[in-house]
Amino acid sequence: MVIVMAPEANDDDITAVIGQIGVHGGQAFVSRGVMRTIIGVVGTEDVLETLSASNIAGLTGVAETMRITAPYKLVSAQNHSRRTTIRVGGVPIGPDTFTLIAGPCAVETPAQTLEAAQLAKRAGATLLRGGAYKPRTSPYAFQGLGVDGLRILADVRNETGLPVVTEVMDASDVDTVCEYADMLQIGTRNMQNFGLLQAVGGAGKPVMLKRGLTATYEEWLMAAEYIAQRGNLDIVLCERGVRSFEPAIRNMLDVSAVGMVQAQSHLPVIVDPSHAAGRRDLVVPLARAGIAAGADGVMVDVHPRPETALVDGAQALFGESLDELAQAVATIPPLLGRTSAAHLAG
Repeated sequence: MVIVMAPEANDDDITAVIGQIGVHGGQAFVSRGVMRTIIGVVGTEDVLETLSASNIAGLTGVAETMRITAPYKLVSAQNHSRRTTIRVGGVPIGPDTFTLIAGPCAVETPAQTLEAAQLAKRAGATLLRGGAYKPRTSPYAFQGLGVDGLRILADVRNETGLPVVTEVMDASDVDTVCEYADMLQIGTRNMQNFGLLQAVGGAGKPVMLKRGLTATYEEWLMAAEYIAQRGNLDIVLCERGVRSFEPAIRNMLDVSAVGMVQAQSHLPVIVDPSHAAGRRDLVVPLARAGIAAGADGVMVDVHPRPETALVDGAQALFGESLDELAQAVATIPPLLGRTSAAHLAG
């Protein structure tokens, strides 16, 4: 069961509803969105039936109650009349806008990060992505600068005005990353790290949740539910490619995921063609496909000198490839009735 509170509901109203749920043997999970608060109820079928008969819908501040048939209650489209827009440092991501997120896959130096951010901003990016902690397949590969990388990202944000999106890999690092980042990213390898999902759910920051390499849509949305259940509905889902049988590309960008998941959930959905392709020549075509499919945004790697990049230089955009992306971002979303987040910022 989901209880939707009215926009004018106050903390006392919410407390009263939670108390009523407890009296009838249920457990309440409160998620506060930008526009409204939703209370998810967990309990046996008898508990839910008793609550339905208890006139909980008549309590002060309750807008409506509903039974959700999907296994993911809070992120389901069933309890939202329209899809959600979230804001990251004031930048919208949602159904009416198109948002470009760009920057270096890994933070290497202050100069490299600033130059990449400036290139990204000129291409139309309104959010800066950059990795301070890098989960790598090989334990001998560059693992990121850690806190020093976070400080560099914060300095570049101050210089460029671009809010920061960066990955957190461990629940013990959440508070530290929150000091520097505007949005917390959960990488594909951690999509089902449930302790980490719960930690970022309670951190009070927007979260980008990347789809796991072999995750179904339902598994992806259930992972988002872990975050929402801890009080955070400011979640963006990122399709970044799934593992397939074809060795010519790193991963297969599942463009179908955009429309399918938008139909099942109210959360924004973006695509990451850089980590799907692993090749610069495929990034822009895949970005165009994602935009045309209705993605709410695109996230790409940008590097001023890809040949020297410590991480994923082969997929980083620069020069003509970045110009091509900028043109796609400027021209395709308006054809779909979307406003560029860069235009809103300007």
